Amino acid sequence: MADKILVTRSSMPDYEEYCEEIKGLWDSHWLTNMGAKHQELQTELEKFLEVPHVVLYTNGHLALENVLAAMNFPKNGEVITTPFTFASTTHAIVRNGLVPVFCDIDPVDYTIDVTKIEALITDKTCAIVPVHVYGNICRVEEIQRIADKYGLKVIYDAAHAFGVRYKGVSSACFGDASMFSFHATKVFNTIEGGAVCFKKDYLVQLLNDMKNFGIHGPERVEFVGGNAKMNEFQAAMGICNLRHLDREIGKRKAVMERYRERLSGTEGITLCPLQADVEPNYAYCPVVFEPTLFGSTRNEVFAALAENGIGARKYFYPLTNTFDCFHGAYDINNTPVALHISKRVLTLPLYADLSLEDVDRICDVILRCKNGK
Repeated sequence: MADKILVTRSSMPDYEEYCEEIKGLWDSHWLTNMGAKHQELQTELEKFLEVPHVVLYTNGHLALENVLAAMNFPKNGEVITTPFTFASTTHAIVRNGLVPVFCDIDPVDYTIDVTKIEALITDKTCAIVPVHVYGNICRVEEIQRIADKYGLKVIYDAAHAFGVRYKGVSSACFGDASMFSFHATKVFNTIEGGAVCFKKDYLVQLLNDMKNFGIHGPERVEFVGGNAKMNEFQAAMGICNLRHLDREIGKRKAVMERYRERLSGTEGITLCPLQADVEPNYAYCPVVFEPTLFGSTRNEVFAALAENGIGARKYFYPLTNTFDCFHGAYDINNTPVALHISKRVLTLPLYADLSLEDVDRICDVILRCKNGK
């Protein structure tokens, strides 16, 4: 059998480049606690993302938890969000003592369906947490219009949207804050890591308090905070990877274009269309299989790929409103589009170093599944 193809592969700088970046740590022995590399990456990201403030975290989940907590929402306040997301989004809401209210998704780009948000707003609603899915950008103007009308905060889960621009504006600039994940599987990674991006000055100290025990000096602790700091090795990886981001996205684009060339127009297969006015990051390649038209189910395609040493991911499946930990709390029939897509979607292998020959190999397996062949 040919070499296995994983669903993703982390982008990394040259070994020598990373070693040079971390070399000074052996002189300073400053490995964490917001040292020189941390400060450099923060500054570089504020420039790249064109946002006034970036606070770095050890991972994206704690970044999201902290920014939700920083908003000081009332206990049991309701947060309108989407179940078509990774566990982190919903868990961050619940772990803050808030109640997720699930809105269905748009059937074309799989982001939150803005036409259904207002019907879910009650006197307990305090925020909207939309998710930029697969790098697809939510309808940010309409979401902001609704938020302004009802006095709601908007916190974007932008884990998939690093480097994406809409009408020339960085994805970091929308809403009251945006959270990015820098996990190893993302377009831009710091091994593990994440960040919150925002405009309001007061959040800088508050979020830093939250991630560093509220420590203001050797003998001053002014806030009951936790520990969610990005270390220097993570930051150094980010500094290196940011240098090569444009090249990485360019490679991903070539892979995605090959998938479109091979799979578009096949009955029963749907690929996300390119969004108008969006500069994409080619973060994921989601494909939806309609079994009555394609002749094989998503699960059968998944199994065929696995048999040929190809990893794919049922992403996002299951929906977060069907998790065992929320058993009986939500009616999945309230989000029928999300349920439909979750049972039919596969994300195919997509990373910068995936060869076009391997893309062809993947597509050949998929197309052999047509009509159950």
